[in-house]
Parts: sequence; structure tokens; C-alpha cells
Amino acid sequence: MEQRDFGNKYDFSATARFFRCHWKLMAIVFVVAFAVSLVASFLVTPRFKSTAILFPTNSMRVSKAILAERYSMDFLDYGSERDCEYAIQILSSQSMEDAVCQRFNMLEHYDIAADDPHKLFKLHTNYRGNVSVKRTEFLGVEISVLDVDPQMAADMANFMAIYYDSLSSRIQKDRAADAYKVMQQVCVELNAELDSLVAQWKADKTNLGLNELISNKSKELAELQTRMAETKVDMDQQVSFKFWLDQASAADNKAYPKRAIIVMLGTLGTLVLCVLLLLIVDRIRTKDEE
Repeated sequence: MEQRDFGNKYDFSATARFFRCHWKLMAIVFVVAFAVSLVASFLVTPRFKSTAILFPTNSMRVSKAILAERYSMDFLDYGSERDCEYAIQILSSQSMEDAVCQRFNMLEHYDIAADDPHKLFKLHTNYRGNVSVKRTEFLGVEISVLDVDPQMAADMANFMAIYYDSLSSRIQKDRAADAYKVMQQVCVELNAELDSLVAQWKADKTNLGLNELISNKSKELAELQTRMAETKVDMDQQVSFKFWLDQASAADNKAYPKRAIIVMLGTLGTLVLCVLLLLIVDRIRTKDEE
């Protein structure tokens, strides 16, 4: 029976011919690319990485966690997934970036001229390229900072973790202060209403409806005053919104660049480009000969 071959067969002899014709040029390109990539890898300024890890606490109000008779969460518990996302949002916020850049004078550190019309864009680009915040596997938050100065990287990461408390506290206090003002106004209105009802009751003590209304309003006022007291605790008390797990320390080994990777990618990339160009040249030459 006749055996048939389906499809195209690859011509290995053509490949062998190609490399036989151009091996000297490819060898030269390989050596030159290796040397250039090696030199380039040493010209790249090394950067060091420092990491701080924290666990956010419960985002529930201090007063609810400590003063309330019944509450669903322990104030000393680690935060939930929602608290972790809140922490990441605060640590990645523009307010945090502004505080870090001002504290460490990052314009000067990143060699950005003060009169540069695009200085804020360049500052933001450099900052975002060197600072990252992400969630860990077990609902912790990891703050990583890359910098040419290992101590600077560690100081920035630790400052962000510390300033996270300040931002979180400011958010809670501002919210509590707004609520307190509203409750104060309502309390004034309830007192005025109670005074009016009491005056009516004194004029007509036989009115049972007034007795009940005064009792209800008194309970409402007492509950409101209790809530005001709880809110005042949230306004006045300074608590931490994180548990430290790992504080950042100055790295003793660079994190970037990886010289072996730079040399490998540079050499192989150049060699592949050389082979492609040679194939194109050979194809054009073949067509011209035809």
C-alpha cells in the first residue's frame, strides 16, 4: 500500500544552511550584545526595597466597642476584609502621598526642579512607581517602598504606617464632630419642646395625654444624650487603627536591577532581532535572484 504524507515537511537543511552562512555574524552580535547589556546593567542605579506589614483594627466606633452593653465585634479583634480594603484606600490616597512627599522632600529627592511646570506629574509618577500597597493572604496590609537609599525606603514605609493612624483618626473625628453638632441641635429642640409640654401640663394636670407625651419625649432626650456622650468619646479619644506586624528596616541587598535578567533579555532580544533581519535580507536576496 502506498504511504502518503499529509502536510508540509520542515526543511531542516535550509535552517542548517542559514546558520552555517551567518554563524560568524551571529556570534559577533551575541558577544557585543552581551557586553553592552552587562555594561548597561551596571549603569542602572540600584534600588532597595523595604516592607512594613500591619493588620487594620475593626473600623467600628470606639464607643460602641467599649461602652455599649451589646456589640457584635470585639474592639481587640483584627479587622475584616472590609477594614483591610479601607486601610488600602487610605494608604493609597492622595492625602497620604502629599504627606509623604512633604515629610521627605521628595521633589528634591527625585531631582525634580521646583520650577518645572510638570513637577507634580513627575512627582506622582515617581512616587507611584516606587510605592505600593497591597493586601496579604491573611487580611494584612503590606507597604513596600523602593528607593536608592535603603534607610529612606524604610523610613517612608514606617511613616506611612504611622500616618495611617492619623488619617483614620481624622476621618473618624470629623465624622463624629458632624454627628455631634446635629445631635446638639436636636437636643436643644427637644428641650424646648419638653419645656412647652411641661408648661401645658402645669396648666392642666388632668391631661393624661400630656403625661404620656412628656414621658416619651423624656426617654427620647435621654437616649439622644447617651448617644451624644458616646459620640464625644469618638471625638476625644486617640486610639490606634492598626496592629504592627513587621516594621520596615533598611535593606542590605538591592532589589533592583537584577543584572542577570537584564543581560539575558538584552542578549537574547538582540540575537533574535538579528536572526529576523537576516531572514528578511535572505528572502529579499532570493527574490532578486529569481
